[in-house]
Amino acid sequence: MDFASLMKSQISGSSTTNKDSGGKKYLKRSDQEDLEHARLDRLEKKRKRDEEEAEQKRAREEKRQRLAEQSKRLREEEAEAEESARRRRLGLPELEKRPEARSEDGLPQGEEDIPDSDLQTKLRDLSEPIILFGETHRQRLRRYRRLTAKALAPKLSNGPIPTTLALLPEAEMKVPDSVPKDAAGQALLARQLASYFDMLLREWDVALSQRSREVQQSSTGKQAHGSYVAARGNLVPLFRKLETSSLAAPLLAAVHEIVHLAQLKRYVHANDAYLRLSIGKAAWPIGVTMVGIHERSAREKLHETGAASKAHILSDEATRKMLQGIKRCLSFAQVRWPPEDLGQLMG
Repeated sequence: MDFASLMKSQISGSSTTNKDSGGKKYLKRSDQEDLEHARLDRLEKKRKRDEEEAEQKRAREEKRQRLAEQSKRLREEEAEAEESARRRRLGLPELEKRPEARSEDGLPQGEEDIPDSDLQTKLRDLSEPIILFGETHRQRLRRYRRLTAKALAPKLSNGPIPTTLALLPEAEMKVPDSVPKDAAGQALLARQLASYFDMLLREWDVALSQRSREVQQSSTGKQAHGSYVAARGNLVPLFRKLETSSLAAPLLAAVHEIVHLAQLKRYVHANDAYLRLSIGKAAWPIGVTMVGIHERSAREKLHETGAASKAHILSDEATRKMLQGIKRCLSFAQVRWPPEDLGQLMG
């Protein structure tokens, strides 16, 4: 490189200036301070933008969690409404709504915490995943409580009328000659009565399903199916009272007598027991009941108020429907299991 090229490169290099210095090769202290202030301002603006973005992100996250909680609450309310509708349809008692009192650790009062190692062992024994993705200890404990509560809940039968009573096989449905006095015997009697009516409704359903399509579509076939549906619905209060042991003693004795006679295929006597249960044995006064100063013979029977003379069909609507369902079941039973003595057939 010759001397001219070297000088040219030196001159061009010395003419380059710093952009921030405003074309000056050397900067004053005041200019440097101004540049530092400008840099700090840019950093402050960047920090404020980052804080605003973080605040917006936090607000979006809170809104998302709030919407998720609202959606979960709505789903729980819909599930609770469906469960209430199902229980009303089946005649089960309504679920009690009780506010859960929380303890200091966030668990409902009365529930003890379980160590995580023991909790995972219990979940493994239930053949359930011990840990779900993103699941906390409290959520895992709540899942375990829900699984154990579902396992301990009473199971409903799959019969025409679902019930929590343990139904008996046909060989054990024979009711005793009289109503037991002890609680264990009455509990067994309730299971026997529920099992008998459940078997009768099953046989009725099978008999209706075995008819030809032409018979099912006819007016007589539709009427027969309507009678079955009505009897099944009318017997729901009886099953609920048997489940809770709330059936009155006179009604229990009368239903026991009807079922006992029906199992012996004495349908005429069973119908007589049904009539005594429904309309009672009290005398119904007709015309003038008091003439002169002397009473007529057996006039005191007009005012008898004993349990045997009470007309239960007039008690309430549920009892009336229950008695109608029992009567329909008697009518089908004499067709399904006809008696050997034709004189025992009801009219």
